[in-house]
Amino acid sequence: MFVEEIRKHLAENIIPFWKSMRDDAFGGYYGLLDYDLHLDKEAVKGCILNSRILWFFSNAYLVLKDSSLLQEADHAYEFLKGHCIDKANGGVYWSVTYDGKMEDGTKHTYNQAFAIYALASYYRASQKAEALETAMELFRLVEEKCTDPAGYGEAYTVDFKPADNDKLSENGVLADKTMNTLLHLFEAYTELYDVSKDEKVKERLLYMLDTFEKKVYNPAKRRLEVFFDNDWNTLIDLHSFGHDIETSWLIDRGCDVLGDASYTEKMGAITRELAACVYEEAYRNHSLANESENGVINETRIWWVQAETVVGFLNAWQHGGGETYRQAAEETWGFIRDYLVDKRAGSEWFEYVNMDGSMTEERPIVQPWKCPYHNGRMCLEVIKRCG
Repeated sequence: MFVEEIRKHLAENIIPFWKSMRDDAFGGYYGLLDYDLHLDKEAVKGCILNSRILWFFSNAYLVLKDSSLLQEADHAYEFLKGHCIDKANGGVYWSVTYDGKMEDGTKHTYNQAFAIYALASYYRASQKAEALETAMELFRLVEEKCTDPAGYGEAYTVDFKPADNDKLSENGVLADKTMNTLLHLFEAYTELYDVSKDEKVKERLLYMLDTFEKKVYNPAKRRLEVFFDNDWNTLIDLHSFGHDIETSWLIDRGCDVLGDASYTEKMGAITRELAACVYEEAYRNHSLANESENGVINETRIWWVQAETVVGFLNAWQHGGGETYRQAAEETWGFIRDYLVDKRAGSEWFEYVNMDGSMTEERPIVQPWKCPYHNGRMCLEVIKRCG
């Protein structure tokens, strides 16, 4: 029942909705659908949004084998290639105008990561060598322009001079390094290594696993720290429950792709602790709280956090954590189905609700951060793992 509900939701809700967001006039996908379902065809198009849509349609095609999904991926790829990549300086912009001109030229490591992630998946789906070549070019650019002696940097100007990291900093701090960027770079390189088997990519994946183990994971608190200065000193007492449960399964997947038994063992001990701690501290009312700052829990139920909870708990169950985790995954889907899925025609998921499922704030249905990456990936992972 659980798997069939999710398969049906993917086929009848998520996929048709995102197909409807396709911009056939200027390319890519529309950047804003407000809470009242008014489509702004001239809204800024986030390059993260377009990369994530490319990733989603590529992987949906790989799982469902529907040729129309590959056609959507082709459409997203042409926009990414033609408008989001800076042909003069290299790298991917932060955002472009509705008609494909540079809007925000910030070069963020996070943004490069999602383009790599998308291009590697699109190569797997389409077998277009150009897509893999572009992904490898971005990999080399990140390694050349976005690293320093302490690890990976964050934000840069259009020509790769260091800039303030205001886009990936929150909670009143300005971070030199973030767990979030490192996680998604790891995710991207995992996908790139899986399709390329490039030894340099593998080397950097192992480096990132070492960084997670030695710099980011806090064994005393059984959590990942979130925001850091350039020497990896944590800047804030913050436990991001959604990122921890997401990290738990992404690191397990990375270790599976790498096939290194020693890393699988040592990182598996960490990912099991992350899932257990999140379950104990944040899982209640069949759903996951957002975060805890200075010991105060924010109980908002955010769409992406719930999607990652389903996958993370399924992954914990598959890695020997017991039936409690599978039950929690299924219960979280029930919360999503009942409260986060917007039942209005022509909509998708709400951005967030209260712990009891009531509406908190009327947020856009589509905006530069709100896309089919988390919830679409949840559906695909459930089908692959349980289907």
